[in-house]
Order: sequence, then C-alpha cells, then structure tokens
Amino acid sequence: MYRWFCPHARWNVRNTPHLVQNRGVPIWKPHSLSQPHADQIDLKLGDRVRATGEIDRPAIGVVPDGTEGHILLANGFNWQRYRVLFDNGVEIGDLDHRHIAPIGRAARRAAKRRS
Repeated sequence: MYRWFCPHARWNVRNTPHLVQNRGVPIWKPHSLSQPHADQIDLKLGDRVRATGEIDRPAIGVVPDGTEGHILLANGFNWQRYRVLFDNGVEIGDLDHRHIAPIGRAARRAAKRRS
C-alpha cells in the first residue's frame, strides 16, 4: 500500500518546508522587447485603488465611480493588468490605468517613481 508520507523517503513534508508555507513569489525582470504603455501603473498585491469611472460588467456586477478596493492579482508583461476586489463585494479582472487609480501608499510610491 502506498503512503503519501513515508518516514524512510528522502522527500516528505517534514524536510520540505516550502510546501507548508509560501515564501513569496519572485518578481521577474521584464523581457527586453516588452515596452510598458505610457500611462501604465505599477501596483503590488494588496495595494489600495479607486475606480476612476463606472465599471459595468453584466455577468459580474457594477462598480460605481469612486469605489475603493484592493489588488488581488497583478498579471501581464507588456500590458500590466489587475484583478481587484472592490469594497462593494464585486471582483473584476483585466483592469488597468484606464479603470483604476492608486490611493494611499500606492499613490505615494507611484509619485515617487515618477519624480
């Protein structure tokens, strides 16, 4: 009978702590041929954002202008886009600088990078 945990095996849960907890995901260097858009914003997971206009996705819901939320997922090489969980409970993906603007610490960090 096969047991997932075998005390005599070289590989098991006890000697692989990276399986138990996530130590963080590496940030990759952008590809040399990828060029960011002129108005692209660079946000991290957990950053606070505000909707810059009403976002209406029929199958998901409506996010009114000015609704705040936080970044759940940052995705993309050439086109940086984000999945955001808004305070009204709606979660929408594929949002970029046309739909959201950073607030709080994220806005201060963005202003510091621009100057």
